[in-house]
Amino acid sequence: MAFVSSIDVIGSGFTAQQQRLDIISENIVNMNTTRTENGEGPYRRKVVVFEADNGGSRFQDVLARTRNGSGGRFASDTVGGVRVAEVAEDPSDFKLKYDPGDPDANEDGYVEMPNVDLVKEITDGMAASQAFTADITAFNLLKTLLSKGLEIGK
Repeated sequence: MAFVSSIDVIGSGFTAQQQRLDIISENIVNMNTTRTENGEGPYRRKVVVFEADNGGSRFQDVLARTRNGSGGRFASDTVGGVRVAEVAEDPSDFKLKYDPGDPDANEDGYVEMPNVDLVKEITDGMAASQAFTADITAFNLLKTLLSKGLEIGK
């Protein structure tokens, strides 16, 4: 049924945005980490890369199968949505802070600080929160449509 694939699409949005919020939280927690566990310098900001998850088919392929009858009756037979393609590291430069007393300072007295910008992280968090809210709205709309459809059968 088409509503099941709609729930899958909405669920994929919930999952993707939750992972995005988790990575944003990790960035904020580590915004002052000047040395990582392996000792290779400061923490590097991470970003989530999304990609469309359309069940392994392009829209044109689904449309063609639907027209010629070779792929099921409905285009909704292929579940769509979004998925996290990767969690990548932000390649931007580290910030330098003058603190000659810090044990991580170089010979000039500068400490490499993570490339995490709190304003950018809060902005990304707000965007992820808005997308999460949109998923909730879509789910509530689908729930209302289903209950109205069941009332017709009474």
